[in-house]
Amino acid sequence: MLRLFIIVLLNLAVINQSQSFYAQEDTVCINRIIINYDSVLYDRQRDGDKRELFVLENTYNNLLFECSGQGTGTLYAFCLEGNDKKWTSWSERPVKEYTNLRPGNYTLLARTMSDDRVNEYEIASLRIKPPFYLTGLSILIYCIVFLILLFYFFRLLILRQKLKQVHLESIIQERTEELMIEKEKSDTLLANLLPRDTADEIMSKGKATKQKYNFVTVLFSDIQGFTKIAEEVNPEILIDELDNFFFHFDSVVEKYNIEKIKTIGDAYMCAGGIPHRNRTNPIEVVLAALEMQEYMNTLRKDQTRRGIKFWDIRIGIHTGTVIAGVVGQKKLSYDIWGDTVNTASRMESSGKPGKINISGVTYEYAKDFFICEYRGKMPVKYKGDLDMYFVKGIRPELRTRGKAEPNDIFINKLLAIKINDLEDYFFEWYEKNVPEHFVFHDIKFVKNICTQAELLATAEQLEEEKMLGLRLASVFVKSGLLTNYIDPVDHSINKLREIVPEFGFSTIHMSHAEKIIKGVYAQQTDMKEVKILLDAINDYCGHVDYPEVIELRYREENSMKISGDKEKWYASELDRIKRHEFYTDTARLLKTYDGLEQAENLKRHNKHIEQHI
Repeated sequence: MLRLFIIVLLNLAVINQSQSFYAQEDTVCINRIIINYDSVLYDRQRDGDKRELFVLENTYNNLLFECSGQGTGTLYAFCLEGNDKKWTSWSERPVKEYTNLRPGNYTLLARTMSDDRVNEYEIASLRIKPPFYLTGLSILIYCIVFLILLFYFFRLLILRQKLKQVHLESIIQERTEELMIEKEKSDTLLANLLPRDTADEIMSKGKATKQKYNFVTVLFSDIQGFTKIAEEVNPEILIDELDNFFFHFDSVVEKYNIEKIKTIGDAYMCAGGIPHRNRTNPIEVVLAALEMQEYMNTLRKDQTRRGIKFWDIRIGIHTGTVIAGVVGQKKLSYDIWGDTVNTASRMESSGKPGKINISGVTYEYAKDFFICEYRGKMPVKYKGDLDMYFVKGIRPELRTRGKAEPNDIFINKLLAIKINDLEDYFFEWYEKNVPEHFVFHDIKFVKNICTQAELLATAEQLEEEKMLGLRLASVFVKSGLLTNYIDPVDHSINKLREIVPEFGFSTIHMSHAEKIIKGVYAQQTDMKEVKILLDAINDYCGHVDYPEVIELRYREENSMKISGDKEKWYASELDRIKRHEFYTDTARLLKTYDGLEQAENLKRHNKHIEQHI
């Protein structure tokens, strides 16, 4: 068996007989191949015209072909298809060398010219394998790897973009928080300078409108002989003492929801009833004045014991109408104007050191709570003579034994006035939020409940400590309907808990009111307060206009999709009114018709019900 041995460097490549190249006589055949400059013998055999592909590794790309000749005088030319673009020049030597052949398929062609006759022969076909890294599988792997890298590259870009976005968002968040903190500081500072509502109006509109308040109590205080004291006392000590005084005064006025207006030198000015209107401001301002007086008396005793000269103050109070607003463009200041301010200032200047001097107007509102001593009249321009009173303290029955502080009776008496402010606030809220289809439970109905509850409680001589709970319950008993028409109990109680604490009522009052509301919806008539409130709610059942009112109730329930068939609804109401009885004697006396009479009125008003029965 013939073999072709190919030696490359230290390696031996063997090409089997199947890879030999054969040629017949009178053809050009390969005698020897030199691969990579190493000689390789090639024994030629004839075996027909059989030609097979000669396959080489990619490293065997330097080839020299030595072919058999056809005798002297024969010229040779070669062309390697796949590499050469044209034939070589004619040469007497049957040798052709190729270097650095690229991977691919090649066919070696030879031409002979003898006696002007040209013949062409296909000597060999060969294929140089591509390196492993250029194979189809490798290229596929490269593409897959490239796509994976491309995918992760874009993922990395997206991740970096997201990280950048998160970083920017964190910076924005930090800056926003810083701005919010600064805004809160500025808002707090503005709120300390101005009333909250006024500050909010300035923040939203850029300016605040001036308002008229018809019921405001103004307090002025001034240090006796301050001008002379300022000449004798070290300025730093003077300012420190004034700061201590005013710091305590600020805490007192804040305790009683009084608005501090300003301080001018040694003068301190505040007012109750602004910016939130209320009926109790004369009493609260006098209470604040008494606390200021008590504070100064305590300091007097301490400084007298230490041998230090004490500063005494005068306090003047007057109640009336003022105009309140903000003045200034760059440096804002909240101030009040009017005769009331001037009169309060006159009350202070006409007073005595260590005394609280109030006008006759303030006295009329405060006399039931405080002991006042009449001290004469003071002439006021355009007003004539005004009565003046010194406030000596809280009435004995209204103060804590051994202390000059209000007791529970005082507080309940004050809350009995303050509940009117709560009612005004609630009525405004209810009227703003009540739906249009509430034609029965409208604001008029709610107000009537409150009025009737107070009237019946007074007539039934309900104890004062229970009166507050009843009045609170009468205000909020129907508020839950706006949230849940079917089961309003908890919602009514929640609204009560939301609003009532802002008006100074204790948890005891709130708990009592909650118990009454629950009793009303559960028809627990063992409590007198529940009976009174039920009669107040059902007050319309004894009135002449009962048929018209009950028609409104049907329309409301029908709009809520809970009334059902109209005739059945009226039949049910007819049955209810026949059995209806008021619980309290006062309600029974005030009614125009009893249940049976109202049933007849309802029948006449709705003749179709009688036919149904």
